[in-house]
Amino acid sequence: MRRRAFTAGALAAMAAPAAAQDWPSKPLRMVIPYPPGGPSDISTRIVADRAAQLLGQPAIFDNKGGASGMIGAEFVKNQPVDNHTFLTTTTAMVCITRHLQPIPFDPDKDFLTVSRMCTSWGVFAIHPSVPARSVAEFVAYAKANPGKLNYSSAGLATITHLFGEMLCLEAGIRMTHVPYRGSAPASNALVAGEVQAQFDQTCLPHVKSGKLVGLAMLSEVRHPDFPDIPTLREQGYGKEGGDSWFGILAPAGTPPAVISTFDKAIAEALRSPEVIDKLHKGGARVTYLDPAAFRGRIDIETKMFGSIIRQGNIKLP
Repeated sequence: MRRRAFTAGALAAMAAPAAAQDWPSKPLRMVIPYPPGGPSDISTRIVADRAAQLLGQPAIFDNKGGASGMIGAEFVKNQPVDNHTFLTTTTAMVCITRHLQPIPFDPDKDFLTVSRMCTSWGVFAIHPSVPARSVAEFVAYAKANPGKLNYSSAGLATITHLFGEMLCLEAGIRMTHVPYRGSAPASNALVAGEVQAQFDQTCLPHVKSGKLVGLAMLSEVRHPDFPDIPTLREQGYGKEGGDSWFGILAPAGTPPAVISTFDKAIAEALRSPEVIDKLHKGGARVTYLDPAAFRGRIDIETKMFGSIIRQGNIKLP
């Protein structure tokens, strides 16, 4: 009953113009531009399902994966604005891919920011054979052994690749990038000693088991399950951000009142202990940003990744 009261009262007070139009008047269509089961899919379902409940309508999840999110994004861009269709977005989709290839939409003009929801827990991990137990020691070893260290990634120009390139540029070291077809194979290669480092969430179970050594969390805060691993920023690197986050966009032309109402419902959902726990178990933490702050974050990270890509001369084949 309290939830229903919230829907009928509090949300109406937050956005009277939208409420006057009886928004939402039908289910919310959440287009997820990635296949089912991935972190963006899981996070969207956890958060949007609760937000939709608060708004008194169900959420319908529509996975349209392919082309690094471009197929789903183009689909939403080309739909008539109905005020009920939204798009899941990621760091890569709006901040990275635009620097590497032509994309079928303008992230700054074709979509409006609604909310950033959460961020994946990433870790900078190394093989135990590397004689370093801090980022400073790793950098010193890399400088003393130029070109001898290799790091794996989930693929060329992925965020897991760019994290490694960022450290190389900031620390003045050289490592050889070895791309794999996905994060799991890249982690398996690190465990096997085929490479010496990786920057990815998939390393965490191996760090926990002792097969890998975690040098730094790729986040703003330490992971509650790994309190002894300091963040990369605590150790002097990665200060501009660049986390792998997940958020919600609306097509350009969606009324501000609709965006405001949905944003407030998402913020309320992200305060739920149940949602927080589910996200944590799925490998993510709440990093909510409202529409203005989310847009600002996109602008900052778009410039940052563009600089890394240019300085590293990173190009797709």
